[in-house]
Amino acid sequence: MSPFDPRQLDLERLAGSERQLSGDWPLAGFSRLVEDADDALPAVGWSAQAHPVAPGEGHPGLWLQLQARTTVRLVCQRCLQPYEQPLEVDRRLRFVRDEKLAQQLDEDSEDDVLVLPARLDLHALLEDELILSLPLVPRHDECPEPLQMPADPSAQDPQDSTPHPFAALAALRKPGDPH
Repeated sequence: MSPFDPRQLDLERLAGSERQLSGDWPLAGFSRLVEDADDALPAVGWSAQAHPVAPGEGHPGLWLQLQARTTVRLVCQRCLQPYEQPLEVDRRLRFVRDEKLAQQLDEDSEDDVLVLPARLDLHALLEDELILSLPLVPRHDECPEPLQMPADPSAQDPQDSTPHPFAALAALRKPGDPH
C-alpha cells in the first residue's frame, strides 16, 4: 500500500485504514497565514484522522479529526509592538457525498459539513483553520511597556513661552463681558 499524500488525500482510504497521519510543516509554507515567517518560530505540528460516520449518526459519510499547533508573530493593536501568538486547532469536520445533503446537514447541525472531495489538500484546509483561529483583535494579555498617551493640545505647559494664538483677542474684551 502506498503512503498517504496529505496534499492529495483520499479521505475514504484514510478512514478505511484507521491510521492517523501527523507531521510538521514549515510555517513559511503557509503564505496566507503569515507574511514573513522566520526560523525562530516553530513549525506547524499537525495530525489528522478519518473514520466513517457511525450508523446511528444518520446519513453515511465520514469524520475528519484535525489538530494543529503553532505560533505566529502578530502586531499588538494596543501598543503596536510585535508579539508571539500561539494558535491551536482541534476541529471535527463531517464529509458527505452530496452538496444538497451537505447544506441540509450543515443547517441542522452544529458540526461543519462539507462535500467529500475526490482528493483533499490537507495543507490548504489546515491553513484555513489556522487563519480562522487568529484573534479578531491581536493584542498582548498585558503590554510589556506602558502605553504612551498623546500630548493633550489643550493643556498649556507653564514652561511654554509661545503666545496663545487668541491671546490678542482676550485683550480686546471689555471688563465685565461674560465671554
